[in-house]
Amino acid sequence: MPKAGVARIDARFQALRAEGRAALGIFISAGDPDVDTSLAILKGLPAAGADMIEFGMPFTDPMADGPAVQESSQRALKAGMTLAGVLEMVRAFRAGDQHTPLILMGYYNPIYSYGVDRFVDDALASGVDGLIVVDLPPEEDRELCLPALSKGLGFIRLATPTTDDVRLPAVLKNTAGFVYYVSITGITGTAEVPTDMVTRAVERLKRHTDLPICVGFGITTPDQAAGVARCSDGAIVGTAVVKTIKASLDAHGRATDATVSDTLGFVRALADGVRGARR
Repeated sequence: MPKAGVARIDARFQALRAEGRAALGIFISAGDPDVDTSLAILKGLPAAGADMIEFGMPFTDPMADGPAVQESSQRALKAGMTLAGVLEMVRAFRAGDQHTPLILMGYYNPIYSYGVDRFVDDALASGVDGLIVVDLPPEEDRELCLPALSKGLGFIRLATPTTDDVRLPAVLKNTAGFVYYVSITGITGTAEVPTDMVTRAVERLKRHTDLPICVGFGITTPDQAAGVARCSDGAIVGTAVVKTIKASLDAHGRATDATVSDTLGFVRALADGVRGARR
């Protein structure tokens, strides 16, 4: 019986530790640039080398995201993507993949509108393993975090360069799956990851938790992914992937024959960097 929920995330990191390497996490926005193309990319990510997937829930006001991810969210919304549609895409992915962890990333407003209890139940039933909800701090754990954890759905928290040792216990208290370390101050995709600072930050976080530490928000090349993979448990790439999607679109913003192949080709290059990082 395949593992599900946070257990699937835990199993993946356990397997990667046995291999002696870090994870590659890939972010895409659900439904970007259209449902069929997005689903083809989603289904192709594991074979291209993604160890886990962050699936963005498109939202009209994504305050933590830089221009590229905001645009990907807008393309998805224009194509008709809804939260129910996101879960349907997860179901379609799970029909062919029972092992790759899939985490929904986004904002609380669509979940609140959908209904928290209904969302948690539907997310688990569709095959979601965890949630990253960037605008719900620990003080609001009763809203979504605790209901999710009570049913086995992981709740992944963000730690940042400004999260000091006083704040960190609150951030880690109800975190499950892994800790997402935001390598830069600011929004996604607006600065390069400072590897030396990340190394020190990961070492500090590991003094406070046994959870894997994954790093994102500033990785744009295979070499940068490799650098992060040498000093952490995982490298997460989002902005560079959605930029690759955008670069493949035609003048009207529609997918072309190259959209899926170009995107998965870039993911393969990132995966090669991560897999070779500790050799």
